[in-house]
Amino acid sequence: MSALSFITGAGRSKSSSPAAPMLSRSTAAGTSSSSVSPVNTDTMPDRYSFPSNPSANPKAIITGGTKGNHYRFTILTDRLIRYEWSPDGGFEDRVSTFALFRNFAAPAFRTVDKDNRLEIITDQFHLEYDKKKFSSSGFSVKVGNDEWRYDGNSYGDLGGTARTLDGAWGRVDLEPGVLSRRAYAVLDDSKSMLFDADGWIATRKPGRVDGYIFAYNGDHKAAIKDFYRLSGNQPVLPRWTLGNWWSRYHEYSAEEYIGLMDDFHKEGVPLSAAVIDMDWHKVHIPSKYGSGWTGYSWNRDLFPQPEKFLKQLHDRKLKVTVNDHPADGIRAFEDQYKEVAKALNHDTSHEEPIRFDCCSRKFLDAYFDVLKVGLEKQGIDFWWIDWQQGTRSRIPGVDPLWVLNHYHYLTSRRNVKTIERPITFSRYAGAGSHRYPIGFSGDTQISWAGLEFQPEFTATASNIGYGWWSHDIGGHWGGWRSNQLTVRWVQLGVFSPILRLHSTKSLWNSKEPWNFESYPSRIIKDFLVLRHRLIPYLYTMNIRAAYESEPLVQPMYWNHPHTEEAYRVPNQYYFGPNLIVAPITSPDDGITLTSSVKTWLPEGRFVSLFSPHIAYTGNRHIQLHRPLDQIPVLAKEGTIVPLDSTSTLSNGTPTPEEITVLLVVGKDARFDLLEEPPVPFRHHENPHDDPRKDFTSTPIFWHQKPGLLSIGPETTPYSRYHSNRLRHWKVKLIGYTATKAHLEQLASGYKVTEVDGSIEIDLGPVFRWNPHAPFEIVLGPELQLDVLDFKKQAFDRIHRAEGWYDDKDKIWNCVADTNSGSVQERVERLHHLNGVYASLKNSVMEVWAADERAEGTAYGKEIWTNTLGAEGRGELGKTEEEDWDDYVLV
Repeated sequence: MSALSFITGAGRSKSSSPAAPMLSRSTAAGTSSSSVSPVNTDTMPDRYSFPSNPSANPKAIITGGTKGNHYRFTILTDRLIRYEWSPDGGFEDRVSTFALFRNFAAPAFRTVDKDNRLEIITDQFHLEYDKKKFSSSGFSVKVGNDEWRYDGNSYGDLGGTARTLDGAWGRVDLEPGVLSRRAYAVLDDSKSMLFDADGWIATRKPGRVDGYIFAYNGDHKAAIKDFYRLSGNQPVLPRWTLGNWWSRYHEYSAEEYIGLMDDFHKEGVPLSAAVIDMDWHKVHIPSKYGSGWTGYSWNRDLFPQPEKFLKQLHDRKLKVTVNDHPADGIRAFEDQYKEVAKALNHDTSHEEPIRFDCCSRKFLDAYFDVLKVGLEKQGIDFWWIDWQQGTRSRIPGVDPLWVLNHYHYLTSRRNVKTIERPITFSRYAGAGSHRYPIGFSGDTQISWAGLEFQPEFTATASNIGYGWWSHDIGGHWGGWRSNQLTVRWVQLGVFSPILRLHSTKSLWNSKEPWNFESYPSRIIKDFLVLRHRLIPYLYTMNIRAAYESEPLVQPMYWNHPHTEEAYRVPNQYYFGPNLIVAPITSPDDGITLTSSVKTWLPEGRFVSLFSPHIAYTGNRHIQLHRPLDQIPVLAKEGTIVPLDSTSTLSNGTPTPEEITVLLVVGKDARFDLLEEPPVPFRHHENPHDDPRKDFTSTPIFWHQKPGLLSIGPETTPYSRYHSNRLRHWKVKLIGYTATKAHLEQLASGYKVTEVDGSIEIDLGPVFRWNPHAPFEIVLGPELQLDVLDFKKQAFDRIHRAEGWYDDKDKIWNCVADTNSGSVQERVERLHHLNGVYASLKNSVMEVWAADERAEGTAYGKEIWTNTLGAEGRGELGKTEEEDWDDYVLV
């Protein structure tokens, strides 16, 4: 049985022909302080229209100065302040790429204003300023016991993200975010691009200073909420973006590409997006025109009938994007050259190129409304903007990437009838880029070092509000071929914001699952299927990210800001509110036949979704060991995760016919499943104060004390649309099994099955809407996770390990021979066994010390073995080596 079947109860499913494409209400690029503003697609605003409210509340402004030296402070909240200095007396009230909404309610504050000294005081900070040009000696802000002094730089020592991972072998430098271990973070906005009232780009006057101090003193979530209030929320993504994307830099023909899509269908691997890299257009062009990197004319040798090809992809329920390197503009060999030239009054007699000019509104209008609109009518759904030419344009301060991202996103509103919501696919351009998802992180090299950095890179991006990275899963180029590396990267991709398989041109490098050996191939397929099964969970998290300021992926310290250990596991993260993911980013050790990762668990009790036999007591570090078909995903007591358990998964992301509720008992739990409204109403506008009411909602409750599970009733924003539609429901109690007697009573009248480490209850079809009451089932009072049988787990790990049989006896006796000493003595003996690999000792220690409830547990007495043979105890507060090596004999 596959490890994934423990979760879903379903094997790999074949694809079938799904329903018609889903439609839903679109959203505008910007947001108000509380929501994304709706777009009426019948009277679509142009690309220069987006919500904003950039002028601050006059009651929150303090200004002053004399000739050549002027200042302005805006107290946005009692913890967020804008500071400005100007030599000319002018200040900036236009929208910047970062700040769209500065009109906050004025907080309580007081001032002390003297001849050469200004103080601004709130309950959270104390600002002092000497009324001169900003300097470290004359401008400071005290927050708690910490003090910031002006230096002209942005600061946030917890990191943000980076423009690209192009060429990265491993770690890259990160730009700062707005979170810090200091009491403050600083975002300098002095050089950002602006937008005028008519929505066109503008630049700043040189010499002015414009910045923001986030004085949140470790309250990370509050800082991010105000970041989004100021800069705009993340928009809701179309549902299909959360499925599997296929991408490869390869000269596909139309026939080859369609054949590949059908191969995925035959292999039972669903897809939702088809990416065609740059060879869709003419690449081999006469040298007089330059390189073939930029192009907008279909390569008819490969794609003789583009409309037919795109229709074939759409018929397979796939959204389509193509690569665009726009830097070389539109040249004379292009099919659209004369048409674009006519729109721009460009002389074509000498075949002079129409140069890319992001600073020309006239050029951009022709670029979108002449050049690209025809390709979109053929069937291109959205654009992969692959800008790699730096930050400069003919107007200083205007970054072409910003211009491309902003106007592509706004222009994509015209395609919402096919793509459901606005979207673009491009690199990160700086603070504020979260408004233009989805991010393309660039061409990483294929290495363990590259994989090791990506979890941290993805998590810290949330520190600058950037929640929707799409990485080249499996790596793009270079490096070496490794089954293990590919599997581990795909597993990370499943528990990442966006999963897009990708690779470069190479005879040897492609990510089709069936190109790998049998065992890793099966694992890759199973995890890609799991990604689609997770979409009910992911889509709800998508809405949560947009309207509750909670990105899908969050560093551990977001939820544990005052716990030191949360800052020491940068590769570990929350995936939604209750799932902790600790990706495997190293090869197996050849002894235990597992890979390991050092993990910190917060206080509470957790169960491993992929090995539900194991319950862990938290509030400590622990080393987790997993075979190739498992990734550490730990769910806390009181967790609900809905999965699409429809027997046959299809391309696209249709509404599930069957849902399995993964339930981790032990605490009360709630999950509000959010989905698109029914098909006839998805394109209808609704004037709700709370935009979340525009979605169909199904509340799921677990009441721990009585053991009552409640599902529904489903509600939609359209009260006139209700029917007795049915949906099949199952419940899987992860990490809970029962005695035979209890099993018979557990859900009388329902099919109850014990799956390895869990119990599944088939509730059958349930009415999705009942105006009177939810569907309820009583499973038993105060159900608790199973107490770990650590001896069985230790035996299995010792048995599986490769090594000397005599060593196996020695290790087993330490765990099982209760007559040979106390637990503490036997733990010490295991630690000091000579000639035994550290990895095997640690693997056994993991299960021996996992559950404090188990009789004879080593919990609180565990010793982890590191490379030096020194002791690294698992209790918090004890000395630990930062890195453990599983390869060393001690």
